[in-house]
Amino acid sequence: MMHQTKSMADWLALFGRADIPVLRHTTRDLEHQRANQGLLNASSIANVVTDDPLMTLKLLRYMQVHKRNSQAYELVDVKQMLLMMGLDSFFLAVPAKPVVEEALCGHLDALVCLLQTVRRAQRAADYAFDWALRLHDLHAQEVLVSALLSHVAEMLMWCFNPVPMLEIHKRQMADTTLRSADVQQAIMGFTGVELQRQLIREWKLPELLQNMMDPALSQAPRVRNVVLAVNLARHSAQSWDNAALPDDYREIGVLLRMEPDRVKSLVMAAPTSGSTPS
Repeated sequence: MMHQTKSMADWLALFGRADIPVLRHTTRDLEHQRANQGLLNASSIANVVTDDPLMTLKLLRYMQVHKRNSQAYELVDVKQMLLMMGLDSFFLAVPAKPVVEEALCGHLDALVCLLQTVRRAQRAADYAFDWALRLHDLHAQEVLVSALLSHVAEMLMWCFNPVPMLEIHKRQMADTTLRSADVQQAIMGFTGVELQRQLIREWKLPELLQNMMDPALSQAPRVRNVVLAVNLARHSAQSWDNAALPDDYREIGVLLRMEPDRVKSLVMAAPTSGSTPS
């Protein structure tokens, strides 16, 4: 799966042709449900899909490419997508393969970094979905999916370009004062933010993801929800002693109209298994 140095346009073209890999547990869980007809329904399948940002991306990409002319709006709710296409069609058209763990078996360090990124995305989706429900957001599923896909460009690069990604990671670990964008620019010729922005635009991913890139919309409640959930997941990834967390609690408290201490108790008690109800 490794490729030589390419421009951002080259990578976008490659991603457009590539068969996006998914997590092993996604393949296993979907096979189990398909083999047990009593378990098979759109809600249970949606739960499995939204536990895996790569599988979610794979489904959204398929739906966008095969969008019906009569479809007047973009679908973001995974359960609605499954109901629209039918479960039999889903299993045939969007198979849960190839498997990430097999594709990166020769790059175990990259696999570890990818799985860490996936885990942060899962936790961000858990937080953002919970907060959306607390805020009575009528589009909570778009919030969930947007948080889940907040680092998809990085995930795809780990899958398809592991060696340079490991070099970026190594340099940042050796010098924590280095800006991510500077290291990425030096090694890849573009930044991860630029790649994410272009991927969102070309693949017509959820509008909320596009809004997150627009400074003019930075204070919109739904944008704040996802941004704060992503920040919290990143800052708490290693421990709950990160110096940035008190600011996170304060900002989340403003969003939820809640005292920071209450926010801290809430997020530390929250189950972040990576599985969010659909």
